[in-house]
Amino acid sequence: MFIKTKRIGTQTIDLPSKPRVAGYSSIVGPKEGQGPLGPHFDQVFADDLLGEKTWEIAESKMFEHCVRLTLQKGGMEPEQVHFLLGGDLLNQITAASFAARQLGLPYVGLYGACSTMSESLCVGSMLIDGGMADSAVCVASSHFCTAERQYRAPLELGNQRPPTAQWTVTGVGSTLLRAAHQAPQAKVCVSRVTCGKVVDLGIPDANNMGAAMAPVNANIDPYPMGTAA
Repeated sequence: MFIKTKRIGTQTIDLPSKPRVAGYSSIVGPKEGQGPLGPHFDQVFADDLLGEKTWEIAESKMFEHCVRLTLQKGGMEPEQVHFLLGGDLLNQITAASFAARQLGLPYVGLYGACSTMSESLCVGSMLIDGGMADSAVCVASSHFCTAERQYRAPLELGNQRPPTAQWTVTGVGSTLLRAAHQAPQAKVCVSRVTCGKVVDLGIPDANNMGAAMAPVNANIDPYPMGTAA
């Protein structure tokens, strides 16, 4: 039996049902709130610890709070959601996993580092388009203080950062995807997803994340609409 593929070229997948973006939210720490995008975040915390004892607990709490806010804006209760897709920058995606325990949703943990947001949107959109779900919450989080301890040096050591060092964001982004018939009023949809490839430019400086991740900003689909490999 011939099954028509939804693939376009080697990396892009067409989504005929066009899953809808039914809600979204973003929460950040104090440094991010002071930047030029500050007024556009849903919430800016004044304390990186969020009143908790550790940075990791604070990140998990921020993750959970962002998901609940997204569902509230999308008009859904947690028990109505079919999938929670997300992760963070920690070993065993600790912050996301503990937040998932509190939320009680069917959970698919993802570890794509900075790409986790787009990765979760890709997977969630394909699940909905494939008829495996009517809804999915896609989430990614990071916390400067947990990431420094994970990848470089704990803040307690007082190490000096080199001039090339970027600053890992303290924040969470969350998006609620729903099937088209469940959210006909939604104006934004996902019509296609393109899964990227790992590109190693040989950047040896662990602090210079900008140079290491530059290829993603220059990604161009070699197979535009209507063409194939």
